[in-house]
Amino acid sequence: SGWLFWRVMACGRRSGDSKRQVILFILCVCVCQSGAETLRYSLPEEMERDSFVANIAKDLGVPLSQLAARKARVVSEGNEQLFRLNQNTGVLTAKESLDREEICPQSDTCTLVFKIFFENPLQLIRGEVEVRDVNDNSPVFPEKEMVLKILETASPGSRFPLESAQDKDVGINGLQNYSLGPNPHFSLAIGTAKDGVKYLELVLQRQLDREEQGELNLLLTATDGGSPPRSGTAQVRIVVLDANDNTPAFDREVYEVRLAENSPLGQLVIRVCAADPDEGSNGEVRYAFTQTSERSRQLFQLNPTTGEIRVAGNLDFEEAKSHKMVVKATDGAGLSAHCKVQVEVLDVNDNAPEIALTSLTASIPEDAPPRTVVALFSVRDRDSGDNGRTECSIDGDLPFSLTPTFDNYYELRTSAALDRERTAEYNITITATDWGTKRLSSRESIFVQISDVNDNPPEFTQEVYTMSVTENNSPMLRIGGMKATDADAGKNAHVNYALVPQEGKEQPEVSVNAENGDIYILRPLDYEKVRAFEVTVRAADGGSPPLSAQAVLRVVVRDENDNAPVLLHPAPDSSAAGELVPRWAPSGYLVAKVVAVDADAGQNAWLSYELAKATEPALFRVGLHSGEVRTARAVTERDAARQRLIVLVRDRGQPPRSATATLAVALVDGFSEAHLQVREEAPAAEPDDLLTLYLIASLVCVSALFLATAVAAVVVKVRRARRSETETLPTFPTTATESNAGSLPRSYVYDVCFAAGTVNSEFRFLRPLFPCFPAGLPPGPGEQRSSVCSQDAASLGGQGD
Repeated sequence: SGWLFWRVMACGRRSGDSKRQVILFILCVCVCQSGAETLRYSLPEEMERDSFVANIAKDLGVPLSQLAARKARVVSEGNEQLFRLNQNTGVLTAKESLDREEICPQSDTCTLVFKIFFENPLQLIRGEVEVRDVNDNSPVFPEKEMVLKILETASPGSRFPLESAQDKDVGINGLQNYSLGPNPHFSLAIGTAKDGVKYLELVLQRQLDREEQGELNLLLTATDGGSPPRSGTAQVRIVVLDANDNTPAFDREVYEVRLAENSPLGQLVIRVCAADPDEGSNGEVRYAFTQTSERSRQLFQLNPTTGEIRVAGNLDFEEAKSHKMVVKATDGAGLSAHCKVQVEVLDVNDNAPEIALTSLTASIPEDAPPRTVVALFSVRDRDSGDNGRTECSIDGDLPFSLTPTFDNYYELRTSAALDRERTAEYNITITATDWGTKRLSSRESIFVQISDVNDNPPEFTQEVYTMSVTENNSPMLRIGGMKATDADAGKNAHVNYALVPQEGKEQPEVSVNAENGDIYILRPLDYEKVRAFEVTVRAADGGSPPLSAQAVLRVVVRDENDNAPVLLHPAPDSSAAGELVPRWAPSGYLVAKVVAVDADAGQNAWLSYELAKATEPALFRVGLHSGEVRTARAVTERDAARQRLIVLVRDRGQPPRSATATLAVALVDGFSEAHLQVREEAPAAEPDDLLTLYLIASLVCVSALFLATAVAAVVVKVRRARRSETETLPTFPTTATESNAGSLPRSYVYDVCFAAGTVNSEFRFLRPLFPCFPAGLPPGPGEQRSSVCSQDAASLGGQGD
């Protein structure tokens, strides 16, 4: 062990790991101690319960503090625990009063084996307690009176066997001596057989005379060697018989037989036979047991007439491996002879192995390394030879293995990596089987719980969650929830949710409930500002360290009809717009175009135009979707020169919103004359240069609107080609700022002319460039605008179709 210690320390120095030195040293000490000699103690029987046996801590040299720290305990062989170890004092005591005759009835020596078991680290120390005999039993004769019939012709020196006394004590406390009361005819002879058993014979010293004395009574005393000694007595009655010159004679002095321990009741063991050549009653022989133990008399039955010995009880090889009996044959005249019957009990595999669990770890973590000790148990089989040889196995394909240690002890260890999420509990069935011809086995079930380790991150049910909310929502509105699950258990499976901060971005519009993943909108949203946004949500478990996963939350804002149409032309903050219409204008003549946009989307931005009020309603009509104001019939001389029109622009939202545009139309014969009248009547007429600036600005806006409309038409056509759907309503820009010119679907070109040498500037309007469609029907979105119908006025007051 010293060499092993220095080898361990040298290995520790080479590895450079001081902690490994300590562990290797402890293992070295355990190995050395496990190989030490057995602790031996002795204890007299019949001591009171909790009697002192030994001071284990002192004998092992183990500090008292380590007894409790290492979970020391005593384990007795067999099912009954006879001793108790106090971890606080280190004292080993007997749990109950020990009766040697009850514990070891068939043995001269009584040794109880126990083991001191230490955990952390594992260590077993074998101990023996010899239960010393106490002289608490007196010798007892099988019969209180023994009757011997002796012929008066018996010669001096004749010997007559007597029943021996039985003493349950052993050694010096057992039967030691016999004595015979004083008499003139007999003496006592004590002999010892080869097996050490004392036998008793009555020796005739003086010739008997039946006529002088027909019966004698002798007192036989058996004494043990205890201090003080104990004794037992029996009465020997001698009946003197008339002469009978032949005694029974057995054919053998010793009968030997081998008998299996599972022999059924009534099975014939052997038949003894003694012959007597005398006639009559002197030749009739009867058989009886003599000098035979009480236990053998219980197990075997002798037929007094035939001499057959049969099984009368359950033989048990583990209780007694052999039985010795003496059979006395007596004739009718009282003469007798003796023979010995020796029965050897053969072992039969009638005891299944017994599994005794010594230590069990009820729960182990799922990250426990292979070869982690789970349980320690022992296997015992009371049979002998191959019948008592055992082997252990585990039922099923489980990640556990058995490792034999010593003295029929086994360790249950892990053999592979464990996964609680796959199997959280194991029911391990251990089978112990002996090697007998008819193999017997027993089973023991061990339940092992696998404790959780945080080895699984949370998992979202989706990678991307899409939720929608209508604009102008109420604060802290719940719009849905995100769900993440964790395959672990306990706090390792408790999931908390949080938003992942994004650098350089404003505070998110949403919040997430840390416990259940519910999503809330923090403040009202505006579709016209934010139509959709994305945030990242992290789900983290409660392990140490925590594991996490992320998912994307996409929030789509649904539009609400919260914006009324906005007029681009005529401007809402200006006075009623003045439009000039020649008196010769036919039906369908383009008077003006009302242009409006709606910041909403979808049908909330689909605008329709209608004539709400007019000086002469029958003279004008308004395109439902185009906003074009045209003459409904030809202008006549009877029509008033000044016409006032109110056009109502309405969206299709629920409820709908609207705006009105006011147009002032002058019916004139010539533009110059009408223009002068308008300037004279207008309260705040602008000069010609300001009007020119307005016209140029309008031209720029209309051109930009045309470009935006063309781009939008291409995008819509591509999208509708994918969806294969047909739209009948026009698509309008989403906001005025995006379109720069509202929802005007086509461009208008105004040709401005100034007449040379005139006092007042004159201008004329040419018909706008637009595709040729039937009156009142707007072009469908995405339709190709290739053909243009236009007609220039050849003179002042020219007419458009």
